[in-house]
Amino acid sequence: MSHKRPATPADLPVNLPVFPLSGALLLPFSHRPLNIFEPRYVEMIDAALSGNRLIGLIQPEDTSEESPRGRTPLQKIGTIGRLTHWEENGDGRYFVILEGLSRFELISELTVMTPFRQAVISAERYALDFERAYGEDGVDRERFLKMMRDYAEFANFDLNWDEINKTGTADLVNFCCMVSPYGAKEKQVLLEAKSLEARAETLIALAEFEMAKGDNASAQLN
Repeated sequence: MSHKRPATPADLPVNLPVFPLSGALLLPFSHRPLNIFEPRYVEMIDAALSGNRLIGLIQPEDTSEESPRGRTPLQKIGTIGRLTHWEENGDGRYFVILEGLSRFELISELTVMTPFRQAVISAERYALDFERAYGEDGVDRERFLKMMRDYAEFANFDLNWDEINKTGTADLVNFCCMVSPYGAKEKQVLLEAKSLEARAETLIALAEFEMAKGDNASAQLN
């Protein structure tokens, strides 16, 4: 079995294990660490590792639980993640890193005997997700960096500018979306953005809104 990184939608399987996870955003070429301890998901990781190492990360519609049981309704769009790193932590636990490949549409859920859910998926609409720098030209990088600077000051944290200057615009936008503090609904909007530019603009708007709210609150305290 080939473990090369799939390069087009044609390289993907027709069905995948799906991992419903609230508020967890995974974007193409970005990495998300996950601690896996629920038996159903440990079994899912085992199955992926003995197969093609691919998992569909998707948000449940009802995000009041982190990972609801049963066949609760899922969002229509998720992300295919590839296991690039895994280690077993003691008894029946995994620490894994998923790398985002592309978004997918959930076509239908399969009736399966496994304790984890599986679905028929299609990534045809998202072929451009496999091109790392696609859409960078549309992003106003200076405006995006200004938002990062303003937000870092607002939330009182430091940024590693050497690292940022070396990072491509697409990777930068996607990474900032993934680590942003917004809720499940906002994360889904960022995921489904029609273009990298739209994703960057959405994140800027969310940050500006949060900073304005923060300034308002501190004005009322004074």
